[in-house]
Amino acid sequence: MEAQVRTLSVAVILALGALALPAAAQESGDEAELARLLEGRTAGEPVRCINARRARDVRVVNRTAIVYRVGDVLFVNRPRSGAEHLDRRYALVNERSSSMLCSSDALLVTDQFSGIQKLVIPGDFVPYSRAGE
Repeated sequence: MEAQVRTLSVAVILALGALALPAAAQESGDEAELARLLEGRTAGEPVRCINARRARDVRVVNRTAIVYRVGDVLFVNRPRSGAEHLDRRYALVNERSSSMLCSSDALLVTDQFSGIQKLVIPGDFVPYSRAGE
């Protein structure tokens, strides 16, 4: 009987591990996507604010970061809170009256199906430039 319980426990642990595997694989895939975006670029000193109106392209990397292109520089923001809401289901809402976006601001994302809004608290913005830029 004890051997059957041990065998069942091992089976349950393996099954739970298999369920967690796709999430881990997704996380590494998201980091790989960010690495591809930043390939050939070097990180600069983090800044607290960027001019969001100058951003010509904003890209969300699922559950990882928001990447803003300002000129030839990519500014990567890894949120301090709410990164789990960065995915295809949520749309980034831009209701800013100021041109500056800072790490002290709060961003709203809206669930495109239910309309429920969530907060994302940005971190510092890390600039990535190509050599000579």
